[in-house]
Amino acid sequence: MENVLSKVAEVNDVINGFAWGWFAIFMLLGTGLICTVITKCFQISHLKHWWSQTIASVFKKDTHHNKDKGAVSQFQALCTALAATIGTGNIAGVAAAICIGGPGAVVWMWIAAFLGMMTNYSENILGIYFRRKNTEKEWSGGAMYYLKDGLGSYKGCKGIGKVLAIIFAIFAALASFGIGNLGQINKITLNIESAFFTNVKAPDFLGISSVNWIIGVVLMLVGGFIILGGLQRIAAFAERIVPFMAVVYVIGAIIVMIVHYNKIGAMFAAIFKFAFGAKALAGGIAGEALKLAIKNGCKRGIFSNEAGLGSSVMVHSNSNVVEPVKQGMWGIFEVFADTMIVCTMTAIVVLSSGFIDLETGVVAEGVSDATLVAKAFGNVFGIGGEWFIAIAVLLFAFTTVLGWSHYGSKAIEYLFGVTGAKIYKVIFVVMMVCGAIMTSSLAWDISDTFNGLMMIPNLIGVLSLTPLVIKLTNNYVDRNIKKKDVKPMLSVFPEIEAEMEEKLKNEQEAE
Repeated sequence: MENVLSKVAEVNDVINGFAWGWFAIFMLLGTGLICTVITKCFQISHLKHWWSQTIASVFKKDTHHNKDKGAVSQFQALCTALAATIGTGNIAGVAAAICIGGPGAVVWMWIAAFLGMMTNYSENILGIYFRRKNTEKEWSGGAMYYLKDGLGSYKGCKGIGKVLAIIFAIFAALASFGIGNLGQINKITLNIESAFFTNVKAPDFLGISSVNWIIGVVLMLVGGFIILGGLQRIAAFAERIVPFMAVVYVIGAIIVMIVHYNKIGAMFAAIFKFAFGAKALAGGIAGEALKLAIKNGCKRGIFSNEAGLGSSVMVHSNSNVVEPVKQGMWGIFEVFADTMIVCTMTAIVVLSSGFIDLETGVVAEGVSDATLVAKAFGNVFGIGGEWFIAIAVLLFAFTTVLGWSHYGSKAIEYLFGVTGAKIYKVIFVVMMVCGAIMTSSLAWDISDTFNGLMMIPNLIGVLSLTPLVIKLTNNYVDRNIKKKDVKPMLSVFPEIEAEMEEKLKNEQEAE
């Protein structure tokens, strides 16, 4: 059995090296750059507009209000997407990037996020444009639909569009069990054990500590109540928890930063020195240090905000929004909040903690990426800091599970219909216990590979549909910013287009 697992691990390492290798990074950054150029650097040129239409509008009634039974509000869609993206990658992932790639990895994390804003924007406007209602009158959208109906509409591409849509859905469903379930639950369990049960001698059951079983069962029951209640219940939970957990975490990080204020200058100097190869890690070759910084910064940034994977499109498409570009702007803010705010706060905490030598980039002895953030908070808050991180990981990872349960169900719905999606949810909930008792990291590694493989068909779809992204963006800008009298582009389907035009007219009259 060990030989079989070893072979599986070897094969997975090869595929993972491709899925998360230089090809993937260049493809992701390249797509982000292209989307930035074709939209005339929308994230900067229309900064004031998209900011006013997203986070600055959270107190407006229509941002939260939802009359459509098959949809969620725009803010709920954002919170559910953030629930899935703000996870262990924002804590352990950032720490790992810095430990492996040095302080310079932070700059490349920012670059990946800046370009990723427009990748996420493009994915989301395509998701809204190609979405449709399922048999239960709930919106269904995602990469599989714009691959099938978008790429597939090009001459000679009908077959490849269908195939890529199926491949994406399969990888998304498989990734949801690993990255979106087993891995997150396992991280929660390990952190809770480390923070609260280190000295507890609990009896074993089937060779696994009863503490693990109890944690798994409790998470399964709570998760089952929320997940089986459908997207409306997931979104309602996310709307309350995600803003709270993000704000509390950022406040905690700011306190740590203030305590270590005397290191801020040296910290930012190290970030930029290491980012472009001015200094080599631990006396190594500067060129190799630069490669490590780029690869780990980009990879961890992408892993955290998921821009380019096509995952969050599946919940943004459930928004009650009428305009595709409006939900695209929420996608820009999603990446901004996840990486530019939360991940940056983690990086500042880690680099100002004293556990990383800002001259050499070497991590202090006895500290690993898994414990770095907890120890950094512990330096300021004592044991309370480690408890704080354990609770943060619990909230971050658990909400990730909820978000990914929706992604997986939409992927299964595409493959097997609404009934298949319902069966999937039950299996997904039961699997949460497996995550708590899991001891091998192989399941996590394999699911990481599936997670990376999702992006290839998705990015092919986004790149092939860039002419449509340009048209949708220009149409929105002409009507809403330049105030031109232009017919709106709201859906690829005439019947949905007519319905959305009527809703848009009512919205404008209400204003």
